[in-house]
Amino acid sequence: MTEPAFILTDRLIDDLDAVIALPGSTGHTEALAGVATRIAMMMRSRGLTVESINTTGAPIVIGRRAGRSPFTLLLYHHYDSAPAGPWRAWHSEPFRTAERESTLYGRGVAAGKGPLVAHLNAIAALIEAEGELPCSIVVVAEGEALGGSPSLGRVLIDQRDLVRADACLATAGDRDAAGVPICYSGVKGLLQLQLRSQGAAMALPGGRATVIANPLWRLIWALGQIKNDQEEILIEGFYDTIEGLDRDAIKALRAARLDEQHRLEDWQIPQFLFGMTGNTLTQAEATLPTCNIAAISAEPISELAILPTSAAARVDFQLVPRQQSQVILDLLRSHLNTRGYEDIGIERMAGGYPAAGTLTADIFVQRVAEVGRTIFGATPAILPRGPFALPLFFIGDMFHIPLATVGCSRTGSASFDANEHIAIADLVQHGQFLIELIYSCAQQ
Repeated sequence: MTEPAFILTDRLIDDLDAVIALPGSTGHTEALAGVATRIAMMMRSRGLTVESINTTGAPIVIGRRAGRSPFTLLLYHHYDSAPAGPWRAWHSEPFRTAERESTLYGRGVAAGKGPLVAHLNAIAALIEAEGELPCSIVVVAEGEALGGSPSLGRVLIDQRDLVRADACLATAGDRDAAGVPICYSGVKGLLQLQLRSQGAAMALPGGRATVIANPLWRLIWALGQIKNDQEEILIEGFYDTIEGLDRDAIKALRAARLDEQHRLEDWQIPQFLFGMTGNTLTQAEATLPTCNIAAISAEPISELAILPTSAAARVDFQLVPRQQSQVILDLLRSHLNTRGYEDIGIERMAGGYPAAGTLTADIFVQRVAEVGRTIFGATPAILPRGPFALPLFFIGDMFHIPLATVGCSRTGSASFDANEHIAIADLVQHGQFLIELIYSCAQQ
């Protein structure tokens, strides 16, 4: 009889130290290549056969190992992370793992690198305990997830035989009011745009605003045509293709209880939009598409009272099933034109992908939830989607396989802010969850 497989905490932390020490923000291709090399070495040392595929951006690392069962589970991960931002905002160096009160701090510990390292340690623990894996595993780790995964689709098509699988598990999402990670049977899609307004050929004194159009005002007025103060997206036809949920998904939404209290405390906000709470809040996150302004800028950058020469805004949409990126882009172009904003340029940014999903009643999704009950002490809520986008369309559409996503970090993990952190117990538990899921998949 084989020994049970358990994550070795010290080894997990040592592995995480090694990858956190390598900065790898989205778009920094040279630095990301170094992270990819380390990830590939780690996969090999954990018993996987590895291919590292170069792209115009960051490499995509694919690890694979056959198991006793022919069932193959694909694990989607990313190793890029948000920029560290001002170091003075951190209580410790962002690229050196710090441990305080059983919590790890460092850029990437909660989102990206941390969950990936936990899963690689789970695979190592299984091989050490059994000498082999109960079922076959494919690990896909990319370095452009936060930039819209512009290279992933092409690479997966080219490497379809290498990444062929029967089901896919990803890491993302939230926890419920009891602290149990939520299981999501689908993910939203992503469309990223840059809107631009052009002014005079040179910067001019602000006093010229009586006779010269300010491109920044022009852009602000155009943005105001896209969404109103009631959070309604005003683009004609934007909501037309959205379909309702099936009965199982509706039932799951009603049963879920989000961790509202910790969200409000961690994010230091008095309430959610329009005072939403309970099922209304859960349904809004799971079913509604988004339109978000991430940044507005003007050129030239100046502290003087000037008329800028140009202005730009970064706008992103998270889309739900049946919303197609090109259709949304065309609708936006027509919408602005009919309101007199033909001069506003719209550029589609690299990357992006459609939504993807599996029925909440799917056997694999239910298996993920059942294994979660064993590990987390309560059955995870199953939601059709969450407040995030992932490029799982490229996997689910190619192989027509079920998808599931499970959360790891907590609401206040600060994965896009200073002092990103995660409890060591949460990372270990995330790895133990994978161990039990692999055992379960092997029995199918």
